[in-house]
Amino acid sequence: MSGAQVVAGGGDFRPRVEKLLTDILGLMGFPARLDLQDATDGSLSVALHFESGAPPGVEPGKRSQVLDSLQFLLNKMLHRPGVERRWVMLGAGAHPEPRPRRDAAAQQQAAAAAPVTSVAQAAAASPAQPPARAAAPAPAAQPQQRNARGGQPAQQAAKPAQAPAKSAEADERTLQVEEDPVFREAVRKLAEKSASLGRFYAFAAMKTEDRARVLKAVEGVGGVKVAAEGEGRNRRVVFTPAKPAPMPKRSLLPDDDEDDVDA
Repeated sequence: MSGAQVVAGGGDFRPRVEKLLTDILGLMGFPARLDLQDATDGSLSVALHFESGAPPGVEPGKRSQVLDSLQFLLNKMLHRPGVERRWVMLGAGAHPEPRPRRDAAAQQQAAAAAPVTSVAQAAAASPAQPPARAAAPAPAAQPQQRNARGGQPAQQAAKPAQAPAKSAEADERTLQVEEDPVFREAVRKLAEKSASLGRFYAFAAMKTEDRARVLKAVEGVGGVKVAAEGEGRNRRVVFTPAKPAPMPKRSLLPDDDEDDVDA
């Protein structure tokens, strides 16, 4: 048996990716047709065309926590010791955008810093101003000059206007949504379980309407606080018990490589 290193981009790489993805999606209950192609950044791009509808929280052409988690799991299974790493990127209904290379990102940072350097050099090269004449005795304190319209002092009027504050996420409790009895019963049971066991739970990758259903379903359940947190696709519904219970001690898992978390 030769000691040659197995290359991730070898002849068996694509079949492994296709088999692993097919098995995982089958266990999830969302089979899909896979379209594999080589990306310009050296990774393997896979477009997932779901046969009977996409999983909850997954929309064609958009990133989601479901796809990010599936992509992370797939790459962890492919990147074994002794195997040259080749990243696999997943997209729903279409191929994902290629990742920016690290050297390109470094060039962008250097280009962004270039104007600062040129300004400093221009300031250093500017001719020195002639020395000012001896200052006359300071006159008595004068009242602050008003602007032409007689409003605020000129110094205050010259201050730049502050940027408008970023708009906050919409409050899901104010939305009017159709009630789902089965969904409502399942959410209330989870809230009661969080209160009785003192455990924290969270719903992620949900649509705004579903988060509104969760918040309306838990009304009246005591011993637990349920609220929506985060922004954008990272927004989630968190169940916080009034009396948290400590988790049992378990053996710690080894830390994952930081490179595996790159998206």
